[in-house]
Amino acid sequence: MKKFNDNNKLAVQMLVAMISGILVGLLFMAVREMTGGTVWATINNLLFQDITAKGAESAIGLFYLGGQLFIRALQLIIVPMVFCSVVMAISEISEASTLGRVSAKTIGWFMLTSSIALVFAGVIALIFFKAGVFDVAIEGVEASVGSTGSNPLNVILNIIPSNIGSTFSVNNAVLGVVFIAVVVGLSMNNIGLGKESVIYKFCKEVSEIIVVFLNFTVKKFGPAAIFMLLCRTFATYGIDYLKPAFTYFIICVVLLLAYLFIGYPLFLVIGCGVNPYIFIKKIFKVVVFGFSTSSSAATLPLNLDTNTKELGVDHQIASFVLPLGMTINMDGTAIMQVVATLFIAGCGGYDVSVFQLFIIMVLALIASMGTPAAPGAGAVILFTILSGVGFTSEQALIAYSLILAINRPIEMLVTSLNCVGDSVASIAVAKSEGKLDMTVFQKEK
Repeated sequence: MKKFNDNNKLAVQMLVAMISGILVGLLFMAVREMTGGTVWATINNLLFQDITAKGAESAIGLFYLGGQLFIRALQLIIVPMVFCSVVMAISEISEASTLGRVSAKTIGWFMLTSSIALVFAGVIALIFFKAGVFDVAIEGVEASVGSTGSNPLNVILNIIPSNIGSTFSVNNAVLGVVFIAVVVGLSMNNIGLGKESVIYKFCKEVSEIIVVFLNFTVKKFGPAAIFMLLCRTFATYGIDYLKPAFTYFIICVVLLLAYLFIGYPLFLVIGCGVNPYIFIKKIFKVVVFGFSTSSSAATLPLNLDTNTKELGVDHQIASFVLPLGMTINMDGTAIMQVVATLFIAGCGGYDVSVFQLFIIMVLALIASMGTPAAPGAGAVILFTILSGVGFTSEQALIAYSLILAINRPIEMLVTSLNCVGDSVASIAVAKSEGKLDMTVFQKEK
């Protein structure tokens, strides 16, 4: 009972921190618009300034420091947590047929939800595009050509890393970490290394250390960090940036919220036969945490803990599905990229046919799978899609620059959607395998 009370208390604290952070951030935004100049520069340097930026050598940036220290503490455990959880999950599945079945169901579920998300976003966005809603005049934004207009199929090439050391030394190569972990787990199965092996014991002990570190970090510093992250995000946006892209912003938010609170509950009812209301109550703190950090990777530990301890998902299933989902299951990112592409096409004066929309959706699916689980990555990878369909005129690039400038709030909601999508997939796979503990799932908080 104490555990559920603690979880409920943490969820409430996160919700209060989120609401407070947004409100205080909007208050600072108003202060910025009313004062500006030296007054705002002083406030910004004291509280919000990115101290790593050029020209910020004398800034303090208290809120930036607090938020970044928290996110870095979570990023610290991403690689070892993903590697150890996947290795243990696969090595514990002794039957090759079971592992193959679980993998096929996981990938199949990811493709199903992502495809439905793309069709949903594509149809709605095309209706608004044809209605001329995206024909927005944008002035005063410097054009940027981006730096990631590469072939989206590179995501397939990057599955197998060429250097194991470099793969484990960065957080943006998680797909490679998953591949190495899968190879290790399968090899352990093949040569009969079980739970008594040194590798398994090592992974288990590292996982236990990570859990202790995670619980301490999230419970002690999570609410305060969420407040600082959200306050800074909303405080640093000016009204002049938000006005031109207001239509894109509103449409994207509505579509993401609809998929989050209507789409996923329908998946749970139709595909899993479970009560979506219970799911929403228990997963809500993951939604808040993902929204605040804007990083699926940083949210993974909390998501894993919530799925196994509160939603009744078998640890083997959750440890395999969630890290894999964090790397390739990006429903929210795909929705955002489709809407953003049509918004940019409207601003650039392009026409979009149904066939072109199909190409955009395919590119968005592939590009989203290769998007790093880090803040702001989705909007940057967007240039891959624009290059693929040829939306690279000066007007289109100006619109793209605006997306990069104001997309942080959208990315925050996208992250929440991505994390919930991973959780829904883990429940679906666990239910189909008879490894969803309904007693735990239905237990009230």
